[in-house]
Amino acid sequence: MKLRLHFVVDPMGWLCISMVFGIWLYNTFFVPKLVLLPHYDEGHIPWALVVCYYLASALCLMALFRASTADPGRLPVDPHIPHSEREQWELCNKCNLMRPKRSHHCSRCGHCVRRMDHHCPWINNCVGEDNHWLFLQLCFYTQVLSLFTLVLDFCQYYYFQPLTRLDQFTTRHELALLRVSALMGVVMFGGMSSLFYAQMAGILSVSTFRTVNCCCSDWALAEVCGTRWKLLWLLPLRSRQPLHGGHHYRSHV
Repeated sequence: MKLRLHFVVDPMGWLCISMVFGIWLYNTFFVPKLVLLPHYDEGHIPWALVVCYYLASALCLMALFRASTADPGRLPVDPHIPHSEREQWELCNKCNLMRPKRSHHCSRCGHCVRRMDHHCPWINNCVGEDNHWLFLQLCFYTQVLSLFTLVLDFCQYYYFQPLTRLDQFTTRHELALLRVSALMGVVMFGGMSSLFYAQMAGILSVSTFRTVNCCCSDWALAEVCGTRWKLLWLLPLRSRQPLHGGHHYRSHV
């Protein structure tokens, strides 16, 4: 499987994605150090809980990397347009290139993107036809990891048994670190939940997703994700292939 990387040169985008990565790194390092690993060492929680947290963290990071580096559907400079589809193409008045209808020109990236949804500074990339499914994965796994973190922070306060072995750093800074973790968890879970709901509502609505036979929610999601196998909808390390008919430019994302 060939995965072609796509990078956007934008200092503001680099700053935003660095902040997102910093939040992920904070919760991936401090939550296990303060909650998971100490309670596992003392036999308070099973090993499966530790594995599930690290699995959610790894999937969240992979989705972030793939969404930020995948080609969103950039159009070639000189596309081959079949004669039967010329009515479905139009001239972009910004880059003077032919593009399919429902494509948009991104002023931040400087090119047209097929079925562009928006330019997201938090992944420093456009969200278009070829990486929309990765953006949905990022929203989903961020929700899972944020909710997992909030539950662990709550259990640390009110449910877990007291630890018998505490190092000096944990004793001094545990409360402050957990409060920071809980605050970031609330912000990320709330923000990503609203964004994920808006994205799903847009995909499943006929007015936003204008493709034949897309009244069925399963088909709409299958077309966005590029496969009818629902289990593969959750895997970021794969390539997407369009399901519907028509002329498309294959992109290994």
